[in-house]
Amino acid sequence: MAGMRKSERQQLIRQLLTEHDIQKQEDFVTLLAEQNVPVTQATISRDIKDMQLIKVPAPSGGYRYSLPVKKKLDTEKKLKRTLYDAYVSIAIQDYFIVLKALPGNGQAIATLVDQLNLTGLFGTIGGDDTVLMIAKSPADAQTVYEKMTSLLND
Repeated sequence: MAGMRKSERQQLIRQLLTEHDIQKQEDFVTLLAEQNVPVTQATISRDIKDMQLIKVPAPSGGYRYSLPVKKKLDTEKKLKRTLYDAYVSIAIQDYFIVLKALPGNGQAIATLVDQLNLTGLFGTIGGDDTVLMIAKSPADAQTVYEKMTSLLND
């Protein structure tokens, strides 16, 4: 299968991720070679970047490669769970929504809010126990506020 297109190779990488605990780039090179797809580690490195693969704890210890969490639903579920465990208060003023959480949770919540890609949200800043969400307009702030409170009340 020499000269395999990048999209085909990346599809094969996705498949390999579901079947193997892949901990190092060399593992990809070896597994692909077994499928008659010769690649260099540099190619794998580029594929990892392209596919936004992340490292997650492996059941066997250490870390393994995994596909990124792309699904908005998963992000929303994670955010709900985090809010359920850490939420203190939420307030809105003009363009700003300030969410207070238990110490150590602000950055995680801010990251999850960013991953939701909410329309009308200009940016998010996460501190230790505070998340500042900046909207594009006061009306957008109201929409974001309502979204956040709906996540809290579900």
